Amino acid sequence: MFDWLQKHGQIDVNEMYRTFNCGVGMVVCVAAADAEAAQQLLTTEGETVYRIGQVAARAPHQDWVELA
Repeated sequence: MFDWLQKHGQIDVNEMYRTFNCGVGMVVCVAAADAEAAQQLLTTEGETVYRIGQVAARAPHQDWVELA
């Protein structure tokens, strides 16, 4: 459905990611210095952990979402 909407609506990929829920699920934000400990704790408790990004300041004309 999202592919169809993007194609027929001529919507930029960055706008798609900015607008729609991409199904990430639960997100836990921790300080970079605590990331390894948080990942170990969550893994020990049976969670599957993916590091999906970082929070950073945005320049005035920079895209809201940056895909790597």
